[in-house]
Amino acid sequence: MEVKAHAKINLVLAVGTRRPDGYHEVETVLQQLELHDRLIFRAARGLRLYSDSPEVPSGPENLVWRAAVLLRERWAGDRGAEIRLYKSIPVAAGLAGGSADAAATLRGLNRLWGLNLDHDTLRGLAAELGSDVPFCLGGPTALARGRGELVIPLPPAPPAGVVLVRFPFGIRAAEAYAHFDRFPYRDHLDVSPVVAALAAGDIAGLARGLANALEPAVFDLYPEIREAKRRLVASGVLGALVSGSGPTIFGLTSDPAAAEVVAANLRSQGLDALATQFKREGPEA
Repeated sequence: MEVKAHAKINLVLAVGTRRPDGYHEVETVLQQLELHDRLIFRAARGLRLYSDSPEVPSGPENLVWRAAVLLRERWAGDRGAEIRLYKSIPVAAGLAGGSADAAATLRGLNRLWGLNLDHDTLRGLAAELGSDVPFCLGGPTALARGRGELVIPLPPAPPAGVVLVRFPFGIRAAEAYAHFDRFPYRDHLDVSPVVAALAAGDIAGLARGLANALEPAVFDLYPEIREAKRRLVASGVLGALVSGSGPTIFGLTSDPAAAEVVAANLRSQGLDALATQFKREGPEA
């Protein structure tokens, strides 16, 4: 059985104070992309995890493993599974690849093991695994609050192309948030323009509302990301932004074909760019 795990971007990320549990209060508009990892599940004795990426561990450090163990301990007794993970989402890139894989694991093993757990039960488990996992369990477009675990579905985004500019390094969220905490001045970002643009199906308004409170901290840590965003904006996209804690930058275009043209142009300039598009329907499984 195969389940897809879709990448996400943050169309807006407003960051508030640090909480006693170490997380920050956030308000963010999340959007899934067609870019996805694949997970294949088979019945087996015990738990086994294989990955095609050397960057991804195959044990307790992996969110897929942690999701499988959590679901098994709470609901599945001694059931087992072999899980094969095929990565397309870059690691530590601000695209929630690990969270998407964990959410896909909850969905896939719920089916494989015949548990028939409802979405609310799975969402409770997802919240224990990480801030983005509850959103990745559903999608494709939502407003998230708290540390990201309070998810409110929004109207699907209008059709749009997305250009992703990737980097040969990752940024851990803890690094970006720690640097953000050192900044003396913080913008108070408003998610309402993007929420309104989604309701109206207005891709231009959506692009105008893009904002990320972590972006100045990411640029301060890695000036080359600022320069790559400048080149992405100059390529003619409707708007561009660092996704989450970075380092990936995305740009929006009016349609997927335009995204392919922009990505090809950026690759000719030496940037690692690819084209994808908004995901506009809920989970396949």
